[in-house]
Amino acid sequence: MESGERPALRVDLLGGFRLVAGGEQATVSGGTERLVSFAALCGQAVPRTLLAGTLWPDRPERRAQASLRSALARLEDAGRQILDIGTTEVRLSPSAEVDIGEARALARRVLDPCTHTAGDDLCAEAVEILSVDLLPGWYDDWVVREGEEWHQLRLHALEALADDFTEAGRFADAVAAAGVAVRAEPLRESAHAALIRAHLAEGNQAEALRDFERYERLLSVELGLRPTPLVTDLVAGLRAVAQR
Repeated sequence: MESGERPALRVDLLGGFRLVAGGEQATVSGGTERLVSFAALCGQAVPRTLLAGTLWPDRPERRAQASLRSALARLEDAGRQILDIGTTEVRLSPSAEVDIGEARALARRVLDPCTHTAGDDLCAEAVEILSVDLLPGWYDDWVVREGEEWHQLRLHALEALADDFTEAGRFADAVAAAGVAVRAEPLRESAHAALIRAHLAEGNQAEALRDFERYERLLSVELGLRPTPLVTDLVAGLRAVAQR
């Protein structure tokens, strides 16, 4: 590394916390993980009062502020590299990369109705990125809230990506993308619809019908509901033939 060059900084939050500083993975305390994660999710400067109130919600304001000062004072070297700490605000270093930011941008590009999904995004790697939950096993309210927003965004993107793969004739990738969405939310009708469309486009009528019947049984057992025309219309002809 040349003199004056800043070390590589990266925060990964998908699938679990990981901090890279100076090009190497750093081991940090749980307190540092929470501080860095919150700053990374915000994507902008965070007032100290908001940071303290969010990370220590059960403590009075003055005690929460004291806890924040103590946590900042105990930061390891990697934490000090990746956080810019001001007198009133804390933010992630502008040079730091964040995987959830990249993943959100990918999902929004796939979902953009004004543009066709570019070749760089129409790939198996995109499916992998959209397959991972945010900070699994973390149950803080702010993580759960952000995690649910990401969960919904990635499911919509996976369904759109499946349709894009189907249109491009890449049926294996289409089935993989829709399958991830189905496994993430087995009762999600739009995910099953994307999977069935991929099977039908490939000419796999039996697989399309089997997936519909599995979904129909599951929906009835779990919720006592019937599928809507979103999926029933896709297999109406096949069901009529099979019943005869």
